[in-house]
Amino acid sequence: MIRATRVIRRDALGSGEIVDRIVLDSGDRHRRRMAMRGVGGLAFLLDLPEPALLDDGDALRLEDGRLVWVEAAPERLLEIRAPTDHALKRLIWHIGNRHIPAEIGADALWIAHDHVLAAMVEGLGGTATPVERPFRPEGGAYAGGHAHDHGHDHAAGKGHGGHGHHHHHGHPHDHSHG
Repeated sequence: MIRATRVIRRDALGSGEIVDRIVLDSGDRHRRRMAMRGVGGLAFLLDLPEPALLDDGDALRLEDGRLVWVEAAPERLLEIRAPTDHALKRLIWHIGNRHIPAEIGADALWIAHDHVLAAMVEGLGGTATPVERPFRPEGGAYAGGHAHDHGHDHAAGKGHGGHGHHHHHGHPHDHSHG
């Protein structure tokens, strides 16, 4: 089976033949090694040197140089809003206290659909509206259950026992070292 060994960030996407696309939810977009099948039927093995967070519009480079486009699947979420900035911060604190993945925007946050949390949000004066859209949760200590996403780099394993954590800086970059 052909392997995909490199992530090409959408902002660094140069030339290359896009031969298929994969549509992944937020859980499947944080991987190191996984058998995948594109929408068009191309089977390949994702085989990265370290776990990576794949984002909508990135591509995976196959060993032969061809590309597979990455698409973020729409997911069933709750869009949480509050009447004031302070009220939204309180809601973020209450949700964060439950250690569930959340995507934080300027004036809203999104979490996986959960009727219990929707009731809690409404009880605290916020709104929880069901929406369907791609989910891009904050990295944090709970990303994928095994990686840390602090927005800084530990020299990609040099001198750190090669712990293999992925650190996403919020800008496109490539961690290949030749």
